[in-house]
Amino acid sequence: MTAVVSATAADATRSKPAAAKSPRRGGPVVAGLAALALVLLGWTVVTAVGLVDPLYLPSPRAVWDAFVRANSTHRIADGVDRFVVGEQNYYLWEHLLASLQRIAIGVGAAVLLGPPVGFVMGMVAPVRWLTEPILNFLRALPPLGYIGLLIVWFGIGDTSKIWLLFLAAFPPIVIATLDGVTSVKQDYLNAARSLGASRAQVISLVVLPATLPNVINGIRIATAFAWTTVVAAELNNGIPGIGGLAYIAGTQLNTPLTIACIIVIGVAAMLLDAAIAFVGTKAVPWKGKS
Repeated sequence: MTAVVSATAADATRSKPAAAKSPRRGGPVVAGLAALALVLLGWTVVTAVGLVDPLYLPSPRAVWDAFVRANSTHRIADGVDRFVVGEQNYYLWEHLLASLQRIAIGVGAAVLLGPPVGFVMGMVAPVRWLTEPILNFLRALPPLGYIGLLIVWFGIGDTSKIWLLFLAAFPPIVIATLDGVTSVKQDYLNAARSLGASRAQVISLVVLPATLPNVINGIRIATAFAWTTVVAAELNNGIPGIGGLAYIAGTQLNTPLTIACIIVIGVAAMLLDAAIAFVGTKAVPWKGKS
């Protein structure tokens, strides 16, 4: 049976063009840093010459000052000797941590439930026929479409937010798993059976390894969906929360803080995606080999 799995990996490797060569390791990093430098330069020039009103596009320095202020204790300029912590009585990192905790619970539940559901759908056709329309319906709904219903059901606390993040992450994981199971080549299954493998051995030694890369990709997509949903999840009673802080800052026309929150959300999402991708390369070392 190990030979069948090895044949699967070898076939995937041979299917890639021989001329394709991996780029230099430092290439993407250098290109990314160069792109970032160009964006900062253009941003600085536009705001320095006053092409855009600071209300709509503050300078990088103003955004940095808002970031520092949100992570420090500062005095209130109201004639009273008072100090406040960060923004909305929480440091920015505390807002980020609160959002990460909600995402971890919501996406974590989706990671636990999604692959088994997708696997059963892929292996049992009647189950797939019954559940796939429901799954596609959930996937097509925008988060703001049912956040009100979740608040009615679960209140404005963290439960409704976690449910929203779960519903955003669950369909991509299930669909990715389903696609992985249904795309396993029939030749591999027949080869395993011809070698005397039982149904359990075919599933554990052929189907599961072939599906795992799709599952990991589904988790990456689901995590990205959860990040795009976090602001919607934290529209109501979202403090502490980086999405809730971004929303409140926007309603208060505090554009520098809003942009600072957006940047923090983006950077955190990129780092989390890189971590999942790294774990994926370790979990499926046969994928992407040339």
